[in-house]
Amino acid sequence: MSLDTLYESLCLRKRPEDIAVLIRDETGAHLSSAELALLDKAASLALRNQVWQYTSMLESFAAVVGAEQQINTAIQLFKVDHPNGAVTDPQVVDTFLATVSPLIHKNPGFSSYKTDRLNREARAAAGLDLSKRRYNKLFRCLRHLEKKLRTMISQAEKSRFQRIGKHAFAEDISREDFMADTHSACFIAYYTARCNLRSEFTIDGQQRPYDEIADMLLQRCLLHPETANWWAIAQVYVAPHVLDKLTAEQQGFLLGKWTTLLQQIATLLENLWTTNEFNQMTMVVKRGNDSSTWNNTAAAWNKARDSWINLHYALGMDFMLDEICFGKAMRLIAGDVAAWHHAMGNNGDKNLLVWNQLPLPWEVLSGKTTCNRERVAAACRKVGLDPQQSGWLAPRKHQAVPFRATPELVHGVTITNPYLAKILKQHKYFSGKITE
Repeated sequence: MSLDTLYESLCLRKRPEDIAVLIRDETGAHLSSAELALLDKAASLALRNQVWQYTSMLESFAAVVGAEQQINTAIQLFKVDHPNGAVTDPQVVDTFLATVSPLIHKNPGFSSYKTDRLNREARAAAGLDLSKRRYNKLFRCLRHLEKKLRTMISQAEKSRFQRIGKHAFAEDISREDFMADTHSACFIAYYTARCNLRSEFTIDGQQRPYDEIADMLLQRCLLHPETANWWAIAQVYVAPHVLDKLTAEQQGFLLGKWTTLLQQIATLLENLWTTNEFNQMTMVVKRGNDSSTWNNTAAAWNKARDSWINLHYALGMDFMLDEICFGKAMRLIAGDVAAWHHAMGNNGDKNLLVWNQLPLPWEVLSGKTTCNRERVAAACRKVGLDPQQSGWLAPRKHQAVPFRATPELVHGVTITNPYLAKILKQHKYFSGKITE
Protein backbone atom coordinates (compact mmCIF):
# COMPACT_ATOMS: atom_id res chain seq x y z
CA MET A 1 0.00 0.00 0.00
CA SER A 2 2.85 2.43 0.82
CA LEU A 3 4.42 1.87 -2.61
CA ASP A 4 1.10 2.67 -4.29
CA THR A 5 0.89 5.91 -2.32
CA LEU A 6 4.49 6.73 -3.16
CA TYR A 7 3.78 6.22 -6.85
CA GLU A 8 0.74 8.46 -6.76
CA SER A 9 2.86 11.17 -5.10
CA LEU A 10 4.99 11.57 -8.24
CA CYS A 11 2.45 13.93 -9.80
CA LEU A 12 1.65 15.69 -6.51
CA ARG A 13 3.54 18.18 -4.36
CA LYS A 14 3.84 16.34 -1.06
CA ARG A 15 6.29 17.49 1.57
CA PRO A 16 9.47 15.35 1.63
CA GLU A 17 8.77 14.62 5.31
CA ASP A 18 5.44 13.00 4.41
CA ILE A 19 7.17 10.88 1.78
CA ALA A 20 9.92 9.91 4.24
CA VAL A 21 7.42 8.52 6.74
CA LEU A 22 5.89 6.33 4.02
CA ILE A 23 9.38 5.09 3.12
CA ARG A 24 9.90 4.27 6.79
CA ASP A 25 6.68 2.27 6.80
CA GLU A 26 7.80 0.37 3.71
CA THR A 27 11.49 -0.27 4.45
CA GLY A 28 12.05 0.58 8.13
CA ALA A 29 12.58 -3.05 9.11
CA HIS A 30 15.39 -3.41 6.56
CA LEU A 31 17.34 -0.24 7.38
CA SER A 32 20.40 -0.08 9.59
CA SER A 33 20.21 1.99 12.77
CA ALA A 34 22.27 4.75 11.13
CA GLU A 35 20.03 4.78 8.05
CA LEU A 36 16.91 4.78 10.19
CA ALA A 37 18.20 7.67 12.29
CA LEU A 38 18.90 9.63 9.12
CA LEU A 39 15.48 8.92 7.64
CA ASP A 40 13.82 9.87 10.93
CA LYS A 41 15.17 13.39 10.60
CA ALA A 42 12.47 13.85 7.99
CA ALA A 43 9.91 11.21 8.97
CA SER A 44 9.55 12.60 12.49
CA LEU A 45 8.37 15.89 10.96
CA ALA A 46 5.63 14.32 8.85
CA LEU A 47 2.23 15.95 9.23
CA ARG A 48 0.79 12.83 10.82
CA ASN A 49 3.38 13.16 13.60
CA GLN A 50 2.68 16.85 14.26
CA VAL A 51 0.17 18.55 16.54
CA TRP A 52 -1.28 20.55 13.65
CA GLN A 53 -1.42 17.72 11.09
CA TYR A 54 -2.06 20.47 8.54
CA THR A 55 -0.22 22.55 5.97
CA SER A 56 -1.51 25.65 4.22
CA MET A 57 0.54 24.83 1.13
CA LEU A 58 -1.23 23.05 -1.72
CA GLU A 59 -0.13 19.46 -2.09
CA SER A 60 -0.70 19.41 -5.83
CA PHE A 61 0.27 21.49 -8.82
CA ALA A 62 -2.27 23.92 -10.23
CA ALA A 63 -4.68 22.02 -12.46
CA VAL A 64 -5.83 23.09 -15.91
CA VAL A 65 -9.24 24.76 -15.68
CA GLY A 66 -11.56 22.51 -17.65
CA ALA A 67 -14.35 23.28 -20.12
CA GLU A 68 -17.22 21.95 -17.99
CA GLN A 69 -19.32 25.11 -18.41
CA GLN A 70 -18.84 25.28 -22.18
CA ILE A 71 -19.40 21.53 -22.59
CA ASN A 72 -22.63 21.64 -20.58
CA THR A 73 -23.92 24.53 -22.70
CA ALA A 74 -23.16 22.59 -25.88
CA ILE A 75 -24.90 19.49 -24.51
CA GLN A 76 -28.05 21.48 -23.80
CA LEU A 77 -28.09 23.22 -27.18
CA PHE A 78 -27.13 20.27 -29.37
CA LYS A 79 -28.95 17.60 -27.34
CA VAL A 80 -25.93 15.28 -27.23
CA ASP A 81 -24.39 13.06 -24.55
CA HIS A 82 -21.60 14.13 -22.22
CA PRO A 83 -18.17 13.13 -23.59
CA ASN A 84 -16.33 10.18 -22.11
CA GLY A 85 -13.39 11.30 -20.01
CA ALA A 86 -12.47 14.36 -17.98
CA VAL A 87 -13.22 17.72 -19.62
CA THR A 88 -9.95 19.01 -18.14
CA ASP A 89 -8.22 16.92 -20.85
CA PRO A 90 -7.79 18.97 -24.06
CA GLN A 91 -7.94 15.76 -26.11
CA VAL A 92 -11.41 14.94 -24.74
CA VAL A 93 -12.65 18.44 -25.58
CA ASP A 94 -11.10 18.27 -29.05
CA THR A 95 -12.83 14.93 -29.72
CA PHE A 96 -16.14 16.37 -28.51
CA LEU A 97 -15.77 19.32 -30.89
CA ALA A 98 -15.01 17.00 -33.79
CA THR A 99 -18.22 15.10 -32.98
CA VAL A 100 -20.53 18.07 -32.52
CA SER A 101 -19.29 20.49 -35.18
CA PRO A 102 -20.59 18.45 -38.17
CA LEU A 103 -24.11 18.75 -36.74
CA ILE A 104 -24.20 22.32 -38.11
CA HIS A 105 -21.73 21.59 -40.94
CA LYS A 106 -18.96 23.55 -39.26
CA ASN A 107 -15.29 22.74 -39.70
CA PRO A 108 -13.49 22.65 -36.32
CA GLY A 109 -11.06 25.54 -36.05
CA PHE A 110 -12.84 27.73 -38.58
CA SER A 111 -14.79 30.18 -36.44
CA SER A 112 -14.81 33.51 -38.24
CA TYR A 113 -18.19 35.21 -38.03
CA LYS A 114 -17.46 36.85 -41.38
CA THR A 115 -16.22 33.95 -43.52
CA ASP A 116 -17.09 30.65 -41.82
CA ARG A 117 -20.81 30.91 -41.06
CA LEU A 118 -23.39 29.50 -43.47
CA ASN A 119 -25.93 31.89 -44.96
CA ARG A 120 -29.56 30.95 -45.59
CA GLU A 121 -28.86 29.33 -48.98
CA ALA A 122 -25.89 27.36 -47.66
CA ARG A 123 -27.89 26.12 -44.67
CA ALA A 124 -30.70 25.00 -46.96
CA ALA A 125 -28.25 23.22 -49.26
CA ALA A 126 -26.74 21.44 -46.26
CA GLY A 127 -30.17 20.33 -45.10
CA LEU A 128 -30.11 22.46 -41.93
CA ASP A 129 -33.62 23.51 -41.01
CA LEU A 130 -32.47 26.23 -38.62
CA SER A 131 -33.33 29.86 -38.29
CA LYS A 132 -30.55 32.40 -38.52
CA ARG A 133 -30.92 33.12 -34.81
CA ARG A 134 -30.74 29.44 -33.85
CA TYR A 135 -27.80 28.73 -36.16
CA ASN A 136 -25.84 31.70 -34.87
CA LYS A 137 -26.42 30.55 -31.30
CA LEU A 138 -25.05 27.09 -32.07
CA PHE A 139 -22.12 28.52 -34.04
CA ARG A 140 -21.28 30.91 -31.20
CA CYS A 141 -21.39 28.06 -28.69
CA LEU A 142 -18.79 26.08 -30.65
CA ARG A 143 -16.69 29.19 -31.20
CA HIS A 144 -16.52 29.74 -27.44
CA LEU A 145 -15.64 26.09 -26.86
CA GLU A 146 -12.83 26.27 -29.43
CA LYS A 147 -11.47 29.38 -27.72
CA LYS A 148 -11.57 27.55 -24.39
CA LEU A 149 -9.76 24.59 -25.94
CA ARG A 150 -6.92 26.85 -27.13
CA THR A 151 -6.63 28.25 -23.61
CA MET A 152 -6.59 24.75 -22.13
CA ILE A 153 -3.85 23.61 -24.52
CA SER A 154 -1.74 26.63 -23.56
CA GLN A 155 -2.36 26.07 -19.84
CA ALA A 156 -1.57 22.36 -20.14
CA GLU A 157 1.74 23.11 -21.86
CA LYS A 158 2.74 25.68 -19.25
CA SER A 159 1.75 23.30 -16.45
CA ARG A 160 3.75 20.48 -18.02
CA PHE A 161 6.85 22.65 -18.31
CA GLN A 162 6.44 23.78 -14.70
CA ARG A 163 6.33 20.19 -13.47
CA ILE A 164 9.24 19.07 -15.66
CA GLY A 165 11.25 22.04 -14.40
CA LYS A 166 10.76 20.63 -10.92
CA HIS A 167 10.92 16.85 -11.22
CA ALA A 168 12.01 16.12 -14.82
CA PHE A 169 10.19 13.09 -16.30
CA ALA A 170 8.96 11.64 -12.99
CA GLU A 171 5.38 11.50 -14.26
CA ASP A 172 6.46 9.40 -17.24
CA ILE A 173 7.52 6.51 -15.01
CA SER A 174 5.04 3.65 -15.37
CA ARG A 175 3.57 1.99 -12.31
CA GLU A 176 5.18 -1.26 -13.40
CA ASP A 177 8.68 0.27 -13.57
CA PHE A 178 8.17 2.07 -10.26
CA MET A 179 7.05 -1.10 -8.46
CA ALA A 180 9.85 -3.22 -9.92
CA ASP A 181 12.32 -2.34 -7.17
CA THR A 182 11.56 -0.96 -3.71
CA HIS A 183 14.94 0.74 -3.25
CA SER A 184 14.58 2.60 -6.56
CA ALA A 185 10.97 3.53 -5.81
CA CYS A 186 11.90 5.04 -2.44
CA PHE A 187 14.70 7.15 -3.93
CA ILE A 188 12.54 8.34 -6.82
CA ALA A 189 9.63 9.34 -4.58
CA TYR A 190 11.76 11.16 -2.01
CA TYR A 191 13.99 12.90 -4.54
CA THR A 192 10.94 13.99 -6.54
CA ALA A 193 9.40 15.50 -3.41
CA ARG A 194 12.64 17.36 -2.72
CA CYS A 195 12.72 18.67 -6.29
CA ASN A 196 9.19 19.99 -5.84
CA LEU A 197 10.09 22.30 -2.94
CA ARG A 198 8.87 25.87 -3.34
CA SER A 199 11.25 28.78 -3.73
CA GLU A 200 12.01 30.78 -0.61
CA PHE A 201 12.35 34.56 -0.29
CA THR A 202 16.07 34.67 0.39
CA ILE A 203 19.43 35.80 -0.98
CA ASP A 204 21.22 32.73 0.40
CA GLY A 205 20.19 30.38 -2.41
CA GLN A 206 17.47 27.76 -2.56
CA GLN A 207 17.54 24.32 -0.99
CA ARG A 208 19.28 21.71 -3.11
CA PRO A 209 17.11 18.65 -3.74
CA TYR A 210 19.89 16.09 -3.34
CA ASP A 211 20.23 15.95 0.44
CA GLU A 212 21.74 13.40 2.81
CA ILE A 213 18.55 11.33 2.90
CA ALA A 214 18.30 11.19 -0.90
CA ASP A 215 21.97 10.17 -0.95
CA MET A 216 21.35 7.37 1.56
CA LEU A 217 18.43 6.06 -0.52
CA LEU A 218 20.51 6.15 -3.70
CA GLN A 219 23.38 4.36 -1.95
CA ARG A 220 20.96 1.53 -1.17
CA CYS A 221 20.28 1.29 -4.91
CA LEU A 222 24.02 1.18 -5.57
CA LEU A 223 24.33 -1.67 -3.05
CA HIS A 224 21.83 -3.66 -5.13
CA PRO A 225 22.79 -2.66 -8.70
CA GLU A 226 21.37 -5.83 -10.27
CA THR A 227 17.82 -5.14 -9.07
CA ALA A 228 17.84 -1.34 -9.10
CA ASN A 229 15.75 0.16 -11.89
CA TRP A 230 18.27 2.64 -13.29
CA TRP A 231 16.02 3.47 -16.23
CA ALA A 232 13.30 4.71 -13.88
CA ILE A 233 15.83 6.58 -11.72
CA ALA A 234 17.27 8.30 -14.80
CA GLN A 235 13.87 9.86 -15.50
CA VAL A 236 14.29 12.10 -12.44
CA TYR A 237 18.02 12.05 -11.65
CA VAL A 238 20.11 12.46 -14.80
CA ALA A 239 23.48 12.22 -13.09
CA PRO A 240 26.60 10.75 -14.78
CA HIS A 241 26.89 7.77 -12.41
CA VAL A 242 23.23 6.90 -13.07
CA LEU A 243 23.52 7.29 -16.85
CA ASP A 244 26.54 4.96 -16.77
CA LYS A 245 24.16 2.18 -15.67
CA LEU A 246 22.01 2.54 -18.79
CA THR A 247 22.51 0.89 -22.15
CA ALA A 248 23.62 3.04 -25.10
CA GLU A 249 20.16 2.55 -26.57
CA GLN A 250 18.51 3.88 -23.41
CA GLN A 251 20.90 6.83 -23.29
CA GLY A 252 20.14 7.63 -26.92
CA PHE A 253 16.40 7.46 -26.32
CA LEU A 254 16.69 9.85 -23.39
CA LEU A 255 18.82 12.24 -25.44
CA GLY A 256 16.14 12.34 -28.11
CA LYS A 257 13.45 12.88 -25.50
CA TRP A 258 15.24 15.81 -23.87
CA THR A 259 16.14 17.33 -27.26
CA THR A 260 12.49 17.26 -28.33
CA LEU A 261 11.53 18.89 -25.06
CA LEU A 262 14.13 21.63 -25.56
CA GLN A 263 12.59 22.44 -28.94
CA GLN A 264 9.13 22.68 -27.38
CA ILE A 265 10.32 24.87 -24.52
CA ALA A 266 12.25 27.12 -26.92
CA THR A 267 9.03 27.97 -28.75
CA LEU A 268 7.33 29.15 -25.56
CA LEU A 269 10.42 31.01 -24.32
CA GLU A 270 10.66 32.93 -27.58
CA ASN A 271 6.96 33.77 -27.46
CA LEU A 272 7.23 35.03 -23.88
CA TRP A 273 10.35 37.03 -24.74
CA THR A 274 8.66 38.82 -27.62
CA THR A 275 5.36 39.49 -25.83
CA ASN A 276 6.92 40.82 -22.62
CA GLU A 277 9.32 43.70 -22.03
CA PHE A 278 12.01 41.97 -20.00
CA ASN A 279 15.14 43.82 -18.90
CA GLN A 280 17.78 41.47 -20.30
CA MET A 281 20.65 43.19 -18.52
CA THR A 282 19.24 42.88 -14.99
CA MET A 283 16.34 40.39 -15.37
CA VAL A 284 14.55 42.33 -12.62
CA VAL A 285 10.82 41.83 -13.03
CA LYS A 286 8.71 44.82 -14.06
CA ARG A 287 4.99 45.43 -13.71
CA GLY A 288 3.14 43.56 -16.43
CA ASN A 289 5.80 40.86 -16.91
CA ASP A 290 4.46 37.29 -16.86
CA SER A 291 7.16 36.34 -14.38
CA SER A 292 5.58 33.10 -13.14
CA THR A 293 5.30 31.56 -16.60
CA TRP A 294 8.76 32.79 -17.60
CA ASN A 295 10.47 31.45 -14.46
CA ASN A 296 8.70 28.07 -14.67
CA THR A 297 9.61 27.73 -18.35
CA ALA A 298 13.20 28.90 -17.79
CA ALA A 299 13.55 26.29 -15.03
CA ALA A 300 12.33 23.62 -17.45
CA TRP A 301 14.83 24.83 -20.07
CA ASN A 302 17.73 24.68 -17.61
CA LYS A 303 16.68 21.23 -16.38
CA ALA A 304 16.46 19.97 -19.96
CA ARG A 305 19.75 21.65 -20.90
CA ASP A 306 21.59 20.02 -17.98
CA SER A 307 20.20 16.62 -18.97
CA TRP A 308 21.06 17.20 -22.64
CA ILE A 309 24.69 18.00 -21.74
CA ASN A 310 24.95 15.07 -19.31
CA LEU A 311 23.74 12.64 -21.97
CA HIS A 312 26.21 13.93 -24.56
CA TYR A 313 29.03 13.22 -22.12
CA ALA A 314 27.58 9.80 -21.23
CA LEU A 315 27.44 8.85 -24.91
CA GLY A 316 30.95 10.18 -25.57
CA MET A 317 29.46 12.82 -27.85
CA ASP A 318 30.54 15.97 -26.02
CA PHE A 319 32.37 16.98 -29.22
CA MET A 320 28.93 18.16 -30.36
CA LEU A 321 29.35 21.10 -28.00
CA ASP A 322 32.05 22.38 -30.31
CA GLU A 323 29.32 22.84 -32.92
CA ILE A 324 26.36 23.94 -30.84
CA CYS A 325 26.19 24.95 -27.19
CA PHE A 326 23.23 27.08 -26.15
CA GLY A 327 23.24 28.86 -22.82
CA LYS A 328 21.08 28.82 -19.75
CA ALA A 329 17.88 30.86 -19.44
CA MET A 330 18.02 33.34 -16.59
CA ARG A 331 15.04 33.59 -14.28
CA LEU A 332 13.43 36.91 -13.43
CA ILE A 333 14.22 38.27 -9.98
CA ALA A 334 11.91 40.35 -7.81
CA GLY A 335 12.91 43.99 -7.34
CA ASP A 336 13.00 43.70 -3.55
CA VAL A 337 15.30 40.67 -3.72
CA ALA A 338 17.58 42.56 -6.11
CA ALA A 339 17.63 45.52 -3.70
CA TRP A 340 18.39 43.13 -0.81
CA HIS A 341 21.37 41.75 -2.72
CA HIS A 342 22.61 45.28 -3.39
CA ALA A 343 22.17 46.30 0.27
CA MET A 344 24.26 43.31 1.34
CA GLY A 345 27.06 44.32 -1.01
CA ASN A 346 26.55 41.50 -3.50
CA ASN A 347 27.86 42.42 -6.94
CA GLY A 348 25.32 40.34 -8.81
CA ASP A 349 25.06 36.87 -10.26
CA LYS A 350 27.99 35.96 -12.51
CA ASN A 351 25.67 33.68 -14.46
CA LEU A 352 23.68 36.78 -15.43
CA LEU A 353 26.85 38.34 -16.81
CA VAL A 354 27.49 35.24 -18.92
CA TRP A 355 23.86 35.28 -20.12
CA ASN A 356 24.31 38.83 -21.38
CA GLN A 357 27.41 37.92 -23.40
CA LEU A 358 25.78 35.02 -25.24
CA PRO A 359 23.06 34.93 -27.90
CA LEU A 360 19.55 34.01 -26.73
CA PRO A 361 19.58 30.23 -26.24
CA TRP A 362 16.40 29.48 -28.20
CA GLU A 363 17.86 31.32 -31.21
CA VAL A 364 20.93 29.08 -31.05
CA LEU A 365 18.80 25.93 -30.91
CA SER A 366 16.68 27.06 -33.88
CA GLY A 367 19.76 27.89 -35.96
CA LYS A 368 19.07 31.62 -36.18
CA THR A 369 22.49 32.25 -34.68
CA THR A 370 25.48 30.22 -33.53
CA CYS A 371 27.20 29.55 -30.23
CA ASN A 372 29.67 26.84 -29.27
CA ARG A 373 31.70 25.56 -26.34
CA GLU A 374 34.60 27.93 -26.96
CA ARG A 375 32.35 30.99 -26.88
CA VAL A 376 30.60 29.89 -23.68
CA ALA A 377 33.92 29.11 -21.99
CA ALA A 378 35.30 32.53 -22.95
CA ALA A 379 32.23 34.26 -21.53
CA CYS A 380 32.58 32.36 -18.26
CA ARG A 381 36.28 33.06 -17.90
CA LYS A 382 35.70 36.77 -18.59
CA VAL A 383 33.56 37.07 -15.44
CA GLY A 384 35.66 34.72 -13.31
CA LEU A 385 33.34 31.71 -13.50
CA ASP A 386 34.53 28.13 -13.95
CA PRO A 387 32.62 26.87 -17.04
CA GLN A 388 32.87 23.25 -15.90
CA GLN A 389 31.93 23.49 -12.23
CA SER A 390 29.21 26.07 -12.87
CA GLY A 391 27.32 23.71 -15.19
CA TRP A 392 27.69 25.82 -18.30
CA LEU A 393 29.77 23.20 -20.11
CA ALA A 394 29.86 20.01 -18.06
CA PRO A 395 27.62 17.86 -15.86
CA ARG A 396 26.96 19.37 -12.46
CA LYS A 397 28.52 17.61 -9.49
CA HIS A 398 25.84 16.74 -6.94
CA GLN A 399 27.07 16.71 -3.36
CA ALA A 400 24.64 15.75 -0.63
CA VAL A 401 23.53 18.68 1.53
CA PRO A 402 22.25 18.35 5.10
CA PHE A 403 18.53 17.75 5.45
CA ARG A 404 16.54 20.88 6.26
CA ALA A 405 12.88 20.80 7.23
CA THR A 406 10.34 22.10 4.73
CA PRO A 407 9.26 25.58 5.80
CA GLU A 408 5.64 26.76 5.77
CA LEU A 409 5.70 29.42 3.07
CA VAL A 410 3.46 32.28 2.02
CA HIS A 411 4.79 33.65 -1.28
CA GLY A 412 8.27 32.50 -0.25
CA VAL A 413 8.18 33.95 3.28
CA THR A 414 8.49 31.46 6.14
CA ILE A 415 5.58 31.41 8.60
CA THR A 416 5.80 29.31 11.75
CA ASN A 417 2.10 28.46 12.09
CA PRO A 418 0.21 26.86 9.16
CA TYR A 419 -3.15 28.36 10.22
CA LEU A 420 -1.62 31.83 10.39
CA ALA A 421 -0.07 31.16 6.99
CA LYS A 422 -3.52 30.36 5.58
CA ILE A 423 -4.95 33.65 6.89
CA LEU A 424 -2.02 35.68 5.56
CA LYS A 425 -2.38 34.00 2.17
CA GLN A 426 -6.12 34.73 2.05
CA HIS A 427 -5.40 38.41 2.69
CA LYS A 428 -2.65 38.45 0.03
CA TYR A 429 0.20 39.28 2.39
CA PHE A 430 3.67 39.09 0.79
CA SER A 431 2.04 38.81 -2.66
CA GLY A 432 3.02 42.27 -3.82
CA LYS A 433 -0.65 43.16 -4.15
CA ILE A 434 -2.46 45.85 -2.22
CA THR A 435 -4.26 44.45 0.84
CA GLU A 436 -7.36 45.86 2.46
